[in-house]
Amino acid sequence: MSVVPIEPRPLNASERAVLEHILSVDFVGAAALRSQLDRTEVIATWGAKSVSVDLRVRGLVQDPALASTPLPVNAPIHDRSGEYIGELLVWAEGGMTLSALEYAWVTDEMPSSLPSVDQIQLTVG
Repeated sequence: MSVVPIEPRPLNASERAVLEHILSVDFVGAAALRSQLDRTEVIATWGAKSVSVDLRVRGLVQDPALASTPLPVNAPIHDRSGEYIGELLVWAEGGMTLSALEYAWVTDEMPSSLPSVDQIQLTVG
């Protein structure tokens, strides 16, 4: 899939809920990343109909020389029957600026929506 730039928009309710849930885990830098949520906007999707998105934090200069890395949070997703169906990754540029929300699925069909927070089991990893 290729990234599809979009007109920047605020986080929708499910994106915000998932990010708040993942950032509720205590790890180095979590508080600073939580403080960015009100200024975070979606700037691209990871393909047509993808729920994975690129993010930008308004008011912060992002440095393309800094690599984006996943946060140290394990966020596996299980369906209502308890079956593992994928995981969520939150990416941060230089570990300090929110840059993407990724839904990595293991099912045959690409998910059409983000999971509800009760389907996500969090651990620091």
